[in-house]
Amino acid sequence: MIKVYSAESAHQFDHGWLKGSHSFSFGDFYDPDNTAFGPMRVCNDDTISPGRGFGAHPHSDMEIVSIVLSGRLRHEDNLGNVAETTFGGIQRMSAGTGAIHTEHNPSDSEPVRLLQLWFMPRTRGTAPSYTTGRFDPAKLEGRLLPVVAAERTAEIVDIAQDMTIYLGRAGAGEELNFQQMPGRRVFIYLIEGQIKLPDHQVLSPGDSARIEGYSELLLAAEADTLVMVIDLP
Repeated sequence: MIKVYSAESAHQFDHGWLKGSHSFSFGDFYDPDNTAFGPMRVCNDDTISPGRGFGAHPHSDMEIVSIVLSGRLRHEDNLGNVAETTFGGIQRMSAGTGAIHTEHNPSDSEPVRLLQLWFMPRTRGTAPSYTTGRFDPAKLEGRLLPVVAAERTAEIVDIAQDMTIYLGRAGAGEELNFQQMPGRRVFIYLIEGQIKLPDHQVLSPGDSARIEGYSELLLAAEADTLVMVIDLP
């Protein structure tokens, strides 16, 4: 089963300092048929104006991943963590029993665009934690590079869920091959370009796909493409 959600079907918003889209029910956007895909709860594509951001707010029992696509994102929390991230960097907060954080754009001239992703953890009520990591953007070319997974490595940020987030680039006419164990789910979000799915549906920027029943996917780029693929239980 492949179900495509167009960019137009996502909740588009413009608050002046914050613009973007919600692929799932979030905030004042609620669709009872679009609240989750497996443990995945949120995929927000946000652009924050220079010098603006989210004030201090709490979270609990949620794995929160921020992937910066351009600009800089600054994080501060009540655990004592402070970090700034650019493209190639990943932030992950395991909110656990409770954490309070802020996220803002520290630049006075450049907006920051990021993907914010939320997932239910494997186990509720754990101690909160925060970490960052970096990957080499050059390694995205022609492949799907794992950047977040259950096990940490030098270039992979760990997360308390049985899942993996991949990023990949492909030029027009190239293909990206994705394989996973049978019985799992795949979430795809297209950041740039165009890709054709195995059922010949074509994704454009802001489109997403929720896929079940495929252990192998061939993603054909019809333009220079940047894509996120998430392997989910």
